[in-house]
Amino acid sequence: QVRLLESGGGLVQPGGSLRLSCAVSGSDSSIDAMGWYRQAPGRQRELVATLKSGGSTDFADSVKGRFTISRGDAKNTVYLQMNSLKPEDAAVYYCTVLLPYGAGLRTYWGQGTQVTVSS
Repeated sequence: QVRLLESGGGLVQPGGSLRLSCAVSGSDSSIDAMGWYRQAPGRQRELVATLKSGGSTDFADSVKGRFTISRGDAKNTVYLQMNSLKPEDAAVYYCTVLLPYGAGLRTYWGQGTQVTVSS
């Protein structure tokens, strides 16, 4: 069973930094892509950042220049480094991984980690 375990959320002051981590277990398949979404109260879930197996990345316009996404040496871990955090970055952040499933691909989700940005 594929499991995604997120960590690193918490309370940070505006302008501060946090690093979220996500460890994937339960699959020996090659990971096609990993990413992070977020959802704030009353808002739709939105894509924050993605990292494809070839190394290409993509970011929401709202976080470009402030957030970076990377994989760990073990390749089954993905990090989201968040700098210059703003109150509007506060949300539950979800890790995702895209894995082979049958003849196609399937997205797996973590349970989310809360990020609060407040003074």
